[in-house]
Amino acid sequence: MSDLDAHLLIVDDDERIRDLLKKFLMRSGFLVTAARDAAHARRVLSGLDFDMIVLDVMMPGEDGVSLTRTLRETHSTPILLLTARGETEHRIAGLEAGADDYLAKPFEPKELLLRINAILRRMPETPAQDTATKILTLGPIRYDVERGEMWQGEEPVRLTATESQLMKIFSTQPGEPISRAKLVEDLGRDKGQAQERAVDVQITRLRRKIEQDPKQPRYLQTVRGAGYMLAPD
Repeated sequence: MSDLDAHLLIVDDDERIRDLLKKFLMRSGFLVTAARDAAHARRVLSGLDFDMIVLDVMMPGEDGVSLTRTLRETHSTPILLLTARGETEHRIAGLEAGADDYLAKPFEPKELLLRINAILRRMPETPAQDTATKILTLGPIRYDVERGEMWQGEEPVRLTATESQLMKIFSTQPGEPISRAKLVEDLGRDKGQAQERAVDVQITRLRRKIEQDPKQPRYLQTVRGAGYMLAPD
């Protein structure tokens, strides 16, 4: 799938912003569906699959962070949150709830487009059929490097786009620490302490999925002064 084939769901209670975003993204080559609030978004999602959700945080009724958290129970679709500038607590809460990235309002349309394309590029691609399978074992967890799929026994482990990309990055050099700055760069994020903090949040979420005790990680370790390291069996 190319970025321009992607089907996006825009969720915003402001009709003017919702229409502007829809028109801009459609002109940029995307398929776009819009929802006016969380309840509307749930109805749309019950009947359609999307490649990405662009979700406003501050909405009447159920807010974007709460919707993100509940969607993550059943959906691995990438989520980009739109937050008011200065709402740091909402950004961190959104990442902890399962969002892949956030963008502060007001923003330039071009920046939104860059963020969307960056997240879509992080989605794992379907491998060629003749590609040799490489499996990493993390205790009861199995990670298929080529497919970007994770399993616990016969049950799939849902990964967000960012979690998939982190696993892809770590699996290229298991047993070697990768700095937070390098992870920010490889994830296609802007450099800075705020983005390094966002990476820490994503690591914490990923540990919850692969570690028996996330507070004492065995497989996704912190290497003091060097970053993070994947240490498979």
